[in-house]
Amino acid sequence: MRDLVRIVCTASCGVLSGQAWGVQPYDVYTEEEPVGHEDAGPSTGGGPRAAGLSQTGLSAVLHIDQETIASIEQGRRLLKYNIAEICDEYLGTKGTLTAGVENLPEVDQFPLWAEEYMDQEKVAIALSFYDNAVIPGLLQNEPYARAVFRNRVPAYEDEELEKTLRLRLDRQEILRRKSPPTLSFVVWEPALKVKVGTVEVHKDQLRFLREMAELPCVSFQVLPLDGPSHAGLDGPFTLLETPDHQNLAYTESQRGSQWVSDPGEVSLLTRRYAMLRTQALTTQDSMGLLDRLLGEQ
Repeated sequence: MRDLVRIVCTASCGVLSGQAWGVQPYDVYTEEEPVGHEDAGPSTGGGPRAAGLSQTGLSAVLHIDQETIASIEQGRRLLKYNIAEICDEYLGTKGTLTAGVENLPEVDQFPLWAEEYMDQEKVAIALSFYDNAVIPGLLQNEPYARAVFRNRVPAYEDEELEKTLRLRLDRQEILRRKSPPTLSFVVWEPALKVKVGTVEVHKDQLRFLREMAELPCVSFQVLPLDGPSHAGLDGPFTLLETPDHQNLAYTESQRGSQWVSDPGEVSLLTRRYAMLRTQALTTQDSMGLLDRLLGEQ
């Protein structure tokens, strides 16, 4: 079987076809031009140059993580401008891919930070979360997540709420991966005590949280309400390590969120998270607190 590297110009999650980018999908086969794409636009010129390369080979040549290439190929990740530039240069595609990225419809480009975070979360090898208002999304059960979304102002329309809820719950798929990421959570104690939804919803969520905290890939710590120090007063944030060991961060606020890639800013948040972990209860004491909260219900 011929080695094949398929660089597919598709939008996030495979929703749009290559035509939406202003270019057609194409295949790079061993020593051959793309088959069946004679009239698909400018010649890629990439066949001979990429001859014999598998995903592993292309990953090594372009210094791009293999999982990233696979995700783009399968439509699970959007082709980013910087990766398109690298591929154009190596494959000799004369700017075809970067032009396609630039022509992506505005509806798919906004908000870029959320799209980028979701892409990276799916393949991350390590994630660290600090939350101070609600239980983190990856640890929410369906009734609690629904109650959280029902508290939104202005309120979601029913269809929008269901779609948003499903997206949140689908994120938990990373917990069921064959090799799940290493997950660390620090949650401020009031977030565990706020009764979002009914008393029963709150109680079931605490039970669910207790179960999730037992997973081998999860470290769960509570930052106590009566602690003398609090390094997270500026609000919630997430730290993320990619498969190629790049460290990134994501912050949230009332009116928006921010994707952080600047090394200095990521370092600041990393140090802040390290301090939060020292200020929080141990994992064992945190489990004991959950047990006491459940006993009070």
